[in-house]
Amino acid sequence: MQTFFSIEELRATLSEERAKGKRIGFVPTMGNLHEGHLALVRQAVSCCDIVVASIFVNPLQFGINEDLDNYPRTLQADQEKLISAGCDYLFAPSDEVMYPNGREEQTQVEVPLISNIHCGASRPGHFQGVATVVCKLFGIVQPDVAVFGEKDYQQLMVIRRMVEHLYLPVEVQGSPIARNEDGLALSSRNGYLNEEQMKVAPTLQRTLQEAKAEILGGRRDYKQLEDEAYAKLEAAGFSRDFFNICDAHTLTPANAETQQLVILAAAPLGGARLIDNVVIEL
Repeated sequence: MQTFFSIEELRATLSEERAKGKRIGFVPTMGNLHEGHLALVRQAVSCCDIVVASIFVNPLQFGINEDLDNYPRTLQADQEKLISAGCDYLFAPSDEVMYPNGREEQTQVEVPLISNIHCGASRPGHFQGVATVVCKLFGIVQPDVAVFGEKDYQQLMVIRRMVEHLYLPVEVQGSPIARNEDGLALSSRNGYLNEEQMKVAPTLQRTLQEAKAEILGGRRDYKQLEDEAYAKLEAAGFSRDFFNICDAHTLTPANAETQQLVILAAAPLGGARLIDNVVIEL
């Protein structure tokens, strides 16, 4: 695997690959890689000739008092993991490369409405930062396929909508949520949990599955189900953020007529803000 720190060198190499007719896959990450990230790389390997990963801790998607300065940066270990997963090229730019005119002068990409609910309401400006950096990375790499994890369901929908609205020639694929043996969704932020909190953390997924079972059993009192879930999570030690039963296509509140639902959940535990979801077909 070859690592690039400049846009020009990466583009030159990818232009040669493209001229050979190679299909290029792309996996953008913020590093501190775990098995979930590597599953994205392997999915890209399975459908593309060349796979590019990026590692960039994007300051635009961090809010005030969030963990930008403390976010783990583990480039050497990440490189070794990417090699083992079959990645061909790594793009690891600096802030100066990605934002040469400074963040204040950076053109912003915003996907309206969907970016301002759920995680967007809890983290104002977050999805604007995500959409901006992903749009820039798509412009740099020009991939045929880009793979994102389904753990952040809302992020995946924001990116798909951006690609649709801006007519970007990128096929966006989702990859199933990777979990540990207790059902906890893998996340770089799980490293902020202590041993006791790691035992509590799978309660989030169990609460989602319990709500799903109630809905499949015929319950449609969604507000009551949400309130019951909040009570379970708070009793286990989580702080409240959101537990929302939504239309899977619009992310607006589900009603009795909704046929495809998604339950989106975010719950702080200790120093980590955990997110998870479950999709339900009626």
